[in-house]
Amino acid sequence: MEDTSPLAVVQAQLDAFNAKDVDALMRTYAPDAEQFALHGERLAKGHDELRPRYMARFKEPDLFARLLSRTVIGNIVTDLELISRNFPEGLDTLEMLCIYEVVNGRIQRASFASGAITLLPPKTA
Repeated sequence: MEDTSPLAVVQAQLDAFNAKDVDALMRTYAPDAEQFALHGERLAKGHDELRPRYMARFKEPDLFARLLSRTVIGNIVTDLELISRNFPEGLDTLEMLCIYEVVNGRIQRASFASGAITLLPPKTA
C-alpha cells in the first residue's frame, strides 16, 4: 500500500514538482484542493485551476525547489524552500514558505508566503 502519511504526500509533491511531472503532482492534491497566498487570496481551486498554474511554471528551464527545512505537526506539513526560477531579468532564487494540510492522503489546502528574491549572477561560458 502506498504511504499516505502527510510527510510522504508532501515529499511526493516536492519530487513531482522538481521532476516537472504534472500528472504525479496532481495525484498529491485532492480534486477540490485550494491554494492560497498565506493569510490572503485564493490562488487556485481544484485540478482545473491548479494544472495550468503548474504547466506554466514548468516551462522555466531552471525551476527547482530545494528543501531547507520541514516540520510536521499532525496533518500539517510546513516546508521552507529555496526555489530557482527564471524571471525576465535572469535566474533568481526565491525563498518560499509552504504550508500543506493533508486530508485522506492528499493535499487539501496549501498556503504560500514568498520571501526574499536574489538575482543570481549571469552564467559564464
